[in-house]
Amino acid sequence: MTSAAGDLWAVIPAGGAGTRLWPISSPAEPKFLHDLTGSGRSLLQATADRLGPLVGERMLLVTGAAHREAVAAQLPRLPEGGLLVEPSPRDSMAAIGLAAAVLERRAPDAVLGSFAADHVIADPESFRACVRAAERIARDGWLVTIGITPTEPATGFGYLRLGAALDEHPGAWRVERFAEKPSPEAAADFCARGDLWNAGMFVVRPGVLLDLLAERDPGFAAALRRIAAEPERIGREWDALPRISIDHAVAEPAADEGRVAVVPGEFGWRDVGDFASLADLLGGADRADGSRVAVLGDKTLVHAVDASGLVVPASGRVVAVVGLDDVVVVDTADALLVTTRARAQDVKRVAELGVRDQTAPGSGESM
Repeated sequence: MTSAAGDLWAVIPAGGAGTRLWPISSPAEPKFLHDLTGSGRSLLQATADRLGPLVGERMLLVTGAAHREAVAAQLPRLPEGGLLVEPSPRDSMAAIGLAAAVLERRAPDAVLGSFAADHVIADPESFRACVRAAERIARDGWLVTIGITPTEPATGFGYLRLGAALDEHPGAWRVERFAEKPSPEAAADFCARGDLWNAGMFVVRPGVLLDLLAERDPGFAAALRRIAAEPERIGREWDALPRISIDHAVAEPAADEGRVAVVPGEFGWRDVGDFASLADLLGGADRADGSRVAVLGDKTLVHAVDASGLVVPASGRVVAVVGLDDVVVVDTADALLVTTRARAQDVKRVAELGVRDQTAPGSGESM
């Protein structure tokens, strides 16, 4: 079944604190508001740029009240009614479900694609081709995810265990089950089998998504539909909604019932979740003295001698690194972080100590 022109909508949940990227990212200024690639565009702006050729102005962005003004400033062409604001963070099911409920009323024949605001994609055209394929499958009533072909047996991502191929949709498969972040041995097994990384991208008809939710939590789905019908209800009902991800609330149980399909994607996807992955993304120039340091920001402020790693000179001061391997130095106006790439995942522990304001005002996606 082919889709009608002009009825694919993009839903962008923009939230989370990104605490593994502290002090660049914080609850007040989460990572999706920052340029982490050196492109001159924030991750949020790059996401909208990537989706524009697919959907035009048919975008719904869901964010927290604290980020409303920053999001609107970064996306000044977002159409009226394109920004949905959560009173408090309830995780991705509430954020995406609210957008689905709004679309169910606004464009009942639509298909929505939900894509996080903070991912990096190297090949936008290949990405869009995958979304178009997923849209065609979603029109037949499937909950569709876009899986990423692994480049290594990474343990930091969830996996999609592939089932049977879909005869009616060549190039797509059933999802047999979702697997949480695995052990190294299990990750190697998933890769050997041809299973895929779970990137949290979903394409589905709004009514199908809400009906799947209603089968497991009818009160949750009904509340989202009430809020969409009467937006003034959000202040009274939102905080009582379950705090749960779309994976746990809908995708995993639906996969167990054979109702989830996947389209594999190879388009240079990266989830920049910590400074180790940011260093890999940016790379590092080989220097005459043997140093290999990746820099986010003004490269003239960084002086490295026999060193490797990542430096972010965001304060405007000169940063010198001498004789250190795989170091991470992040120098901002109000905090200095020094760690190693191997301990990048532990940076969130510093943020959790309360060294900066940790009032988490964000939306759907949490990192």
